[in-house]
Amino acid sequence: MNVGESRGARGSVVGGAKDGVRRRPKNRRAQIAATSAMAFGAAGYHGVSMEDIAAGLGISSAALYRHYPSKYALFREELLRVGEAFTASITVSDDGSPIAAERLRHMLTGLIGATVENRGTVTLVRWESRYLEPADRLVLDEQRASVLVALDEQLAVLRPELTAPDLRMLSTAMFGVITSIADHHAALPARTLNRLLSAACLALAGDELPPAAAVSEQATQVEIPESFKHELLLRKAVELFHERGYPNVSVEDIASAAGLSAASAVYRFYRGKSDILAAAFRRAADRVSGAIGPAVAGTPDSGAALDVLITQFVSDTFDERALAVVYYAEFGHVPAEERAVLRNIQRLSVQEWARLVREVRPELSAAEARFLVHAAFALVIDLSQIYGPDPIACRARVAHLMHRTLLG
Repeated sequence: MNVGESRGARGSVVGGAKDGVRRRPKNRRAQIAATSAMAFGAAGYHGVSMEDIAAGLGISSAALYRHYPSKYALFREELLRVGEAFTASITVSDDGSPIAAERLRHMLTGLIGATVENRGTVTLVRWESRYLEPADRLVLDEQRASVLVALDEQLAVLRPELTAPDLRMLSTAMFGVITSIADHHAALPARTLNRLLSAACLALAGDELPPAAAVSEQATQVEIPESFKHELLLRKAVELFHERGYPNVSVEDIASAAGLSAASAVYRFYRGKSDILAAAFRRAADRVSGAIGPAVAGTPDSGAALDVLITQFVSDTFDERALAVVYYAEFGHVPAEERAVLRNIQRLSVQEWARLVREVRPELSAAEARFLVHAAFALVIDLSQIYGPDPIACRARVAHLMHRTLLG
């Protein structure tokens, strides 16, 4: 995730001509793209200004505006560039092998390589693309669709017995596994990472799927009494953050959604909008971490504990789809004093999941197990968001795919 040199070193490269004349480097646009991807990935689209990006490059904002007329233009170009990289990786990675599994493996290798190379911007594609204007969002959606179509076609050769909806669900799951590396900052050598993610995707590709549900599975939400304003505010705020993005929601919006007569009434329960967001994050983090102890204590071995945790994670994610997305998309807006605690809770939760995975699969390193845990989480969140209550991606199927991702 680190992009190049320090700011001071970059300045010496840019302005280090022997005659003392400061010359514009030939790869300035590439430098801008790399720096902006890192900045957007760390703080989100709304959390970064053109001045921030210019400062990271060691240039003036006026110089940056000579290349891009606005922050949106830079954001748009970077997301669509990565969309193009995805589609190109799918095209060039097919080497013409007559063996379907090998063609799929080559395709996965190309897609993983494109994701690793653009890890910072893939974060934006996953969680910030809703801020694209409709026409640009359509282009990005079409790029993503072309990747899924290519995966569908290869899977259809490998698994001709599967229906088109089943093929698309598996392709979506595989794409989620690969792009999950944008959801965290853990590191693995490129060859190890490619092998690990390819193996996980191929395990999904060869999986015998449980039957789809007979009917749609609606989320189970406990009705909150009007008198429980604290809980009602939290739920309505999360729904609004999910729908519009945290920066586009005001305290007034939250108060209105919760049926309060004035925004000032919110402050009887929370210090402000950021306090509500922090409460939502704590709720999500505690739900994952709090399930681990009872699962381990109440089961005979690590495999059984994982079965319980997988079922619980899928159920919670499907019941709280909005919260699952807000947890990943809005972390940069959590108050700084809360971030360290939340990161620590998440890190410890992932470590405990990874420990259980390694007890079942001792051939994995600790780092490899952590990557698979993140991949399994992403698979569930992506399928829950894309399919909603559609029975083709019912909870039993998603739990089965999560199990296969973790345990092969």
